[in-house]
Amino acid sequence: MIPMAGAAHPPDGQYDADIVILSLERTDETIAAIASACAQTAVSFHIFVLDQGSCSTSLARLACAIKENPKVSLFVSGSNLGVAGGRNVISNMGHGRVIVALDNDAEFADTLTVARMVAALDAEPRLGAIGCRIVRYADGRDDRSSWGYPDALMPSAGACFDTVTFVGAGHSIRRDTWQQAGGYDPRLFFCWEEYDFCLRAIAHGWQVRYRGDIVIRHKVCGEQRVGWSANRWFYHVRNRLYIERKLGRSWVSLTPRIGGYLLKGLRNDLREQTVQAIRAAVSMVPDATQTLPPAGKSYFIRNDKAHRGSVQRRLLQEVFSRIAAAPTGQ
Repeated sequence: MIPMAGAAHPPDGQYDADIVILSLERTDETIAAIASACAQTAVSFHIFVLDQGSCSTSLARLACAIKENPKVSLFVSGSNLGVAGGRNVISNMGHGRVIVALDNDAEFADTLTVARMVAALDAEPRLGAIGCRIVRYADGRDDRSSWGYPDALMPSAGACFDTVTFVGAGHSIRRDTWQQAGGYDPRLFFCWEEYDFCLRAIAHGWQVRYRGDIVIRHKVCGEQRVGWSANRWFYHVRNRLYIERKLGRSWVSLTPRIGGYLLKGLRNDLREQTVQAIRAAVSMVPDATQTLPPAGKSYFIRNDKAHRGSVQRRLLQEVFSRIAAAPTGQ
């Protein structure tokens, strides 16, 4: 793949980080995200931008903003590979020892953000990935739409804790971890790809940590954002069931989870999308199953399940929520 603008290749020799940004329209926001990446200090890095379907006018503007910037390489894919597939492509183009991903409608909170990510990974040899605190660009408050952790941990948004996933809007991965876990599963396309990756990393003995002191400012743009009322819920349900199948779960054991999705879909007027997602998940036969080793299971229970409760308990909560929301007779 030949870059459309910017540097022909990343620096030779060793450097700290590859900063990867996926682009699809949102031209002003993407240019701002690149500028935020270029402004990083106290760390060596290269920026990879992959456009996955912007119109010719937007693409021309993006290329003009980058021009011959030696810190940035702009590539164009022939089709939309999704978040998982797109990040696989550009993450594998570089050779920095850390991969830092930034949404194209987000910016680093300050010029030392990437340096702090790299330093955090350097400080702990078995720390494989870091999730950042995602705040709303407009007012600095926590972006609840980008909270991918148990609700019980929301009061700890400014703290640090071990976890089993990270939020894609802003995160970093040790390249050794990336290579050992095998990157993202491109079949997921969008939604749950970070969780799936982290499960494989945890199976190899890596840790994942949320760092509430490392901040990403998120603009939460509506343009090109997959909404719940569109097909976001479809990917949410389909991919989660597919991941459970990859872990060796039987369809019988997944009945409570499927029931919960059906109830939630019904409550949010997304019944058809839910049914389509379940059917699609059935057709996605995993190439192989991988179960967590005992240490991985212990890690998962300690850092996720302990904060969420069982699927059955959450199903009952959904039932009670639906009953409470039902209109009462007069």
